[in-house]
Amino acid sequence: MNFIRYDSKERIALITLDRPDKRNALNAQMIGELHSAFERAEKEQTAKVIVLRANGTVFSAGADLEYLLELQRNSLEDNLEDSRNLKDLLLRIRNCPRVVIAQVQGHAIAGGCGLVSACDLVFSASGARFGYTECKIGFVPALVAGFLRQRIGEGRAREMLLTGSLIDAETARSYGLVNYIAEADQLEAETLALARRLVKETSAGSITYTKQLLAATLGLPMEEGMEIAAALNARARLGDDFKKGVQAFLAKDKPRW
Repeated sequence: MNFIRYDSKERIALITLDRPDKRNALNAQMIGELHSAFERAEKEQTAKVIVLRANGTVFSAGADLEYLLELQRNSLEDNLEDSRNLKDLLLRIRNCPRVVIAQVQGHAIAGGCGLVSACDLVFSASGARFGYTECKIGFVPALVAGFLRQRIGEGRAREMLLTGSLIDAETARSYGLVNYIAEADQLEAETLALARRLVKETSAGSITYTKQLLAATLGLPMEEGMEIAAALNARARLGDDFKKGVQAFLAKDKPRW
């Protein structure tokens, strides 16, 4: 891979945007490489947590300029195929059976902010800024809007999408886009500390079922959502992790996940 670096340690898969000279701007190749990296992390049985991070001073500036020019020359069919590739990547991140943590060391703009919003948890450097600036170049944040709306609600999502304004990390946390903030020199250490805690203290089976539950019941009427929840609950009771957890609880011990 040319634009993405993949590493694994301590049962943590590290996926790094590695195009700092272009501010980690997205293009078709980078999107394809991200697909491959997340597929690899999902297949790596020992990896319980995925950290999505970036090299350089910017997390991601969104779409690459040359990529945007190329899109203007594409046919409708070509652009639809390309859009679906990005859609599939965002859904892959959201529906990944592992916990996905975004480690945001610098600005996350437009599609870069979309990557962040698709992750489960977001750890931001205090100086990072976030925004969806598509309206300022005549584009539309079509593929990322749904993820943002889920994270921060309709009113805040409209504010960000329709003004194109950038917000700082503290504001992003108050909106619900960011979960944790650290000083820049402590960001990696604190993100990895969270990842290690999840590796040690959480059941992989429970995480997978919980993410399935959240995805399957989103927007459903209560009764319909509860029926799905009941089915998942029943399946989880038959799983090895549940048996292991109960045995450890009865023995007044902590399960070793």
